[in-house]
Amino acid sequence: METSFRLNFKIMTTQTKATTTEMNKGLMKVAIRQKALFIPQEWITTTDPQPVSQTTLQLLAKCKQLGFSFSENLLHVLNAVSPRHKLVIFDLIKEIMGIKKNWTPLVKQWDIPTGESFQDHVMTYVANLFRFQKGTTLACGHLIPPGTFPLERYNGCPFCGTPFEFEKLDYKSSSNKLKTLELWTEADLENFLKALLESPVALDATQIESLKTLVKRFGLVSTNFKMKETTMIAIDALVQAEKSEEAGQLFKTPKDILRYIWYKQTGLLQLVKPKVLINRIEKNTRHVGFATSNSAQTKLSKINELKLKFSRAECRQYASWINSLDMAIDKQCEVMHPNRGMWVRVIRALRLAEYSKRKGYEQLATLMDMFYNEKYTVWQGTVNNLRLKMKAEPTFRVLKQRPGLFARSLFSSMLWFGPELAIEHFKEVMYDLPPRLVYTLNMYAANYFQKGGLRTVKPLGGVSKSIPRNQLTELYDDKDLKAMQEMVKALSMDVIRARFAAQENTNKTVFIDEGLFKLPIAIGDRSEQIQDLPAALPGTRFPVEGDTVRLFLQWGEGLPAQHLDMDLSCKLAYDNGQTKICSYANLRTIGCKHSGDIQRIPAMVGTAEYIDVNVEELKEAGVRYVSFTCNAYSSGSLSPNLIVGWMNSANKMRIYRKGVAYNPADVQHMLRIKQSLNKGLLFGVLDVYAREVVWMEMPFGGQIVQNLDTDGVESLLGKLDAKLKIGDLLALRAEIQGLERVADAELADEAYALEWALQTDEVNALLLE
Repeated sequence: METSFRLNFKIMTTQTKATTTEMNKGLMKVAIRQKALFIPQEWITTTDPQPVSQTTLQLLAKCKQLGFSFSENLLHVLNAVSPRHKLVIFDLIKEIMGIKKNWTPLVKQWDIPTGESFQDHVMTYVANLFRFQKGTTLACGHLIPPGTFPLERYNGCPFCGTPFEFEKLDYKSSSNKLKTLELWTEADLENFLKALLESPVALDATQIESLKTLVKRFGLVSTNFKMKETTMIAIDALVQAEKSEEAGQLFKTPKDILRYIWYKQTGLLQLVKPKVLINRIEKNTRHVGFATSNSAQTKLSKINELKLKFSRAECRQYASWINSLDMAIDKQCEVMHPNRGMWVRVIRALRLAEYSKRKGYEQLATLMDMFYNEKYTVWQGTVNNLRLKMKAEPTFRVLKQRPGLFARSLFSSMLWFGPELAIEHFKEVMYDLPPRLVYTLNMYAANYFQKGGLRTVKPLGGVSKSIPRNQLTELYDDKDLKAMQEMVKALSMDVIRARFAAQENTNKTVFIDEGLFKLPIAIGDRSEQIQDLPAALPGTRFPVEGDTVRLFLQWGEGLPAQHLDMDLSCKLAYDNGQTKICSYANLRTIGCKHSGDIQRIPAMVGTAEYIDVNVEELKEAGVRYVSFTCNAYSSGSLSPNLIVGWMNSANKMRIYRKGVAYNPADVQHMLRIKQSLNKGLLFGVLDVYAREVVWMEMPFGGQIVQNLDTDGVESLLGKLDAKLKIGDLLALRAEIQGLERVADAELADEAYALEWALQTDEVNALLLE
């Protein structure tokens, strides 16, 4: 018995240590995204100064090969960490940079053309159809006839894209600027958690993943939530901690409860209607040719995931939450009305009709009766009715009851009733608005008040698309539309100036990095993918130091061998309006070289594709910009955990014997695909003449790069350019508060470097609170 007890205790201790290590690795990931490294206090063996050990120097050298360096403060702390924990840090950075992944492409030395042609594919197809010809039979079973593909140039089958040979990643140090990590403690992590919980703008996917990790470790360090999405994560944390009563206090409206149900069902923090998701699933399972995978089963399984199923305990819990809401019953019904179809299904799935008959659920019973019999009025319906009757004063009187919705309909109201009247009424409520809405009005006015053409929108749960501008703009002259733009901007600037003037500031000088004048403030365009490297904001411009930008795509790690065809492509837009592509269908075009099309992944290790983009060749050819895209050619959406990004180096980047061309130290930016609704994704645009890569995300439908709407890309670039820049706001604040701008950060009372923009808590506190 004693032996059994010791064995069980040893197993439990080992499991606890493993769980603690995984938690610490998760916290370190959060810190690395913020250009820092978290060192647990229990890892530090001494606080006394020690000579730099050999293991510390080795860790520093190895991390430099991966593109990372350490600040002096962090280096001293790492010196007091045991070699075993240093190895954990090194393994984590290798995991983030994908060192253990397979980076071998289909073609060896793919920068040199193989000479393959369309005729080679036709001849191979015929040879495999009739099997009357001699040739080489590969491991996949395909017969390659003589005189077609040069098999010595391939790591796999050139016909079906199945890889057979692999090369070990041999990464080297780079001349690129290293990503310097600072030291973070538990206090820094808690402060960051508090900033995320209290963020006045919606969090992107990276911040949401960091928030979930931090909440598991520290719990809720604040309840001052300003965004509904953040509240859902907090509620879920309380429910998992079996604190359902506390979680129920965070629900304010029935829509909050519906949002939480949908979050638990789909993982989406936004309330996307089921029919939108089903349409996306159906489009993702369509194929431009014959289906090469089981599309029907894929579609059916995805749609089945949307079906609502609840246990009795869950039904009782949701019924209690709804029954305990403080909002008036008629207001609850009004909130439920826009999602009436969803609510009908939810009410049935939760058996709310049954619970409404029980004692203690009288408020639920009243709600059910009023909702089903529609004994309530809808605020938006009142607005629409008055608007159609051209009753301006009553319309604005109702709009002023809800300033946020008034702000969202301001532009259309200006065109419908006239700009002067709309602005006059809006001034009465504009100081009640959250700053993010004021900034949004300023940023989108120029893009909205224009005649003809298209503007980019992204419907909830859909992909970015270009739609015609408001037809009422045709009733106004260009001069009138320009005046409307200026009226909105002047209005928003009055609010912004008043906020800055109300801030107390005793400083005299300020330094503002020039890069901040190109960086849009993070409002509206949230990233849906994970950035495991130090995070960047949408619209960030990365300078191209060398002549080549190398795109990379890696997918399939941890999955069994199967047909899973992801494609890396780019689309070239010329000054004369012409477009060309570089993809699996066109491996060579001016200034671009593709590494070959892989259609089937090997077991567990994944596979990779590359494209080299030569900036100088593109410039000479008159290419204006290049769009970087990835697509799911297989049935379904982009594979989860797919890695996509680009490398750049002042020195020539190497391609190894079997074609591996990935060097972590040369990576400028990369994304990890999280959500599974996108069929195609634009993840960057190379501005050829400016020699900059603009990071932005634009989901689009379709299996191939040709489905990318070039006009939509131009519209999105224009939308980013129209946004308020962080540097402009800092300069305006300096002007209002009487701060003198200086060129040296060390001489300034306040200094705002480019890295400061990544500290979202400080940016929000200064510019958005």
